[in-house]
Amino acid sequence: MLGLFYFLLFSCKLNKEEGAMKNYFRLFLFSLLLVSTVIAGNKWTPEFMIHYQRLGATDISPDGNWVAYELSIPQMEGEKSEFLTHIWLVSQDGKTQFQLTRGDVSSSSPQFSPDGKSLGFLSGRNNEKKKRQIYSISVNGGEAIKLTDEEGSVNRFSWSPHGSSIAFTMTDPDNEKEKAKKKEKRDWKVVDGGYKFSHLHMVKADGEKESRRLTKGAFNVKFFDWSPDGNRIAFDHTEVPGANAWTTSDISVVNVKSGSVKKIVTWGGSDSSPKYSPDGKLIAFVSDGGKSTWGREHFVFVMPAKGGKGRQLPATPSRYIGSIEGWAPGGNSVITVETQQTSRRYFNVPLSENGVTASFTLGEGNYGSLSYNENGQMAFVYEQTDTPGNVFTANIDNFKPEQLTSVNQDFADMYHGKTEVIRWRSSDGIEIEGLLTYPINYRKGKQVPLVLNIHGGPAGVYTERYTGRSSVYPIQAFAQQGYAVLQANPRGSSGYSKEFRFANRSDWGGMDYQDLMTGVDHVINMGVANANNLYVMGWSYGGYMTSTVVTKTDRFKAASVGAGVPNLIGMLTTDIHDFIPWHFEGEMYDNIEKYIKHSALFHVDNITTPTQVIHGENDTRVPIAQGYEFHRAIKRKGVDTEMIVYPRMPHGLREPKFIQHCGEAIMKWFEDHSK
Repeated sequence: MLGLFYFLLFSCKLNKEEGAMKNYFRLFLFSLLLVSTVIAGNKWTPEFMIHYQRLGATDISPDGNWVAYELSIPQMEGEKSEFLTHIWLVSQDGKTQFQLTRGDVSSSSPQFSPDGKSLGFLSGRNNEKKKRQIYSISVNGGEAIKLTDEEGSVNRFSWSPHGSSIAFTMTDPDNEKEKAKKKEKRDWKVVDGGYKFSHLHMVKADGEKESRRLTKGAFNVKFFDWSPDGNRIAFDHTEVPGANAWTTSDISVVNVKSGSVKKIVTWGGSDSSPKYSPDGKLIAFVSDGGKSTWGREHFVFVMPAKGGKGRQLPATPSRYIGSIEGWAPGGNSVITVETQQTSRRYFNVPLSENGVTASFTLGEGNYGSLSYNENGQMAFVYEQTDTPGNVFTANIDNFKPEQLTSVNQDFADMYHGKTEVIRWRSSDGIEIEGLLTYPINYRKGKQVPLVLNIHGGPAGVYTERYTGRSSVYPIQAFAQQGYAVLQANPRGSSGYSKEFRFANRSDWGGMDYQDLMTGVDHVINMGVANANNLYVMGWSYGGYMTSTVVTKTDRFKAASVGAGVPNLIGMLTTDIHDFIPWHFEGEMYDNIEKYIKHSALFHVDNITTPTQVIHGENDTRVPIAQGYEFHRAIKRKGVDTEMIVYPRMPHGLREPKFIQHCGEAIMKWFEDHSK
């Protein structure tokens, strides 16, 4: 569009001497109007934003010449509402790029074979039940070869170091007796029993499809790693499947040939994500050192690969490690990822006890989907608040990123509401951070409507992720409509320190509420927010806080509670039933007054704010009864409310039609109550 603008302007100048300036000037004005109309027609809306293409995992080839990456595109035609994922290849210089997998069934988890000639991936193609199987395809293209033909779905897989075999995990499928019970309608369930465990299997990479089971028993396998010689596999395992069992995770090693299993980490607490050192002598893993907390304080440990005493490595800034990426080339450090304030970064954790953990991904923004080879060449996805994510490459020891892809260029070309990190002091003097997005074309000094957006967790954190991506909270769509949006990181957020993350224990809705309200006050004092035009929304713990906010103040014109927790007592039904007792330092029956004090449901009599309630029908993390209770209580009090239920959806919305609708419904709710 700008090219047309300058061309017409240049044409006017050329024709000035020919006496045709008047006609060309008219043409210029007409074209300028046309350009403005086209740009204006491409506005930020949930409908536009849902078409954002999502980048996923990357894998860089052993020689560094190619990077494979996942790209997910929404499918919304007719009966479809899903994200279709396929694998693409891009050359090291970014000049050659093509789609490697195709079809109407997703393909994901790209992994180059050790010789770099083939790429393994998971797909439910050619399968009525869409059970994920392992496939291999030449990097030059062609037909994919099916390597497994299992009754169940493959969860994870990994090539052996020599490339002759592939290890994978799979949840045990129903046996014949269980199938018969389902068919005869005798398939009742006993809670906390009848578990289906995930176990390790192995298959040859030549396409024979006959797999061999490596582990069995009453434990659930998740992450695993081959020893460099290919003779053993280290794996973590919990006592039972499910999100509540992470505190029982231990690490064992299985001999690939004999199938014998030896537990090598036997202390209590959570121990997970084992990774062999390049020489095979050590295993690094994530551990809480036997002191499990739902606020999480995790470190990298190393121990002899044959078993023995482990030792803790220097801490990461937030001590909030989820998993290990692997060992750095050379074996002198271990690579991890965590959020540092508002940026997601990768860190080198040194083996030396006196060493310093340092990030090697520098600058503002977010880094994710890291892969790297033995030469230190790496690929990753990088994004900033006003720049869509793309695949980049760099060297671990010489961080000079080079962009390889140009996904979502139509988003990049849009005008964005500026986002900046701001800081303020809470009521007790603690410094709080947040991200403030201004309306598009904001004029300094103008007071505008403000939306307070509260994250989940409470140990979630708002980072410098791209604000134009599709979401139930479409930030740039709000900016387009003239709103400012404050995404605050109150105490309890990760990305700062253990002390900050633990600071709202037994105090949900207390000082974290003050952190949020002082943030709103700060934006008002900046001259940005109109104190009489405020809105609030949040999901999960953010929904909990939103429900709490409307019982404590009437300063907001409208609120939207997404998958919220207004009733702490009712969280006995969650799939993480140890979560609330840890955060409130005791069981409900021993602390009933505390649970009631911090539950918005018991303070509905204070609510005057019009409150929207949104929930997924199949949410097991925050069961839908929480939403129904809050909605019905507000309605019975006579306060304006509505409840939207999304069928099939778990704790987060996964279907693009629902994501778009949710954003539209929240914006409409706020607009309807803005008068």
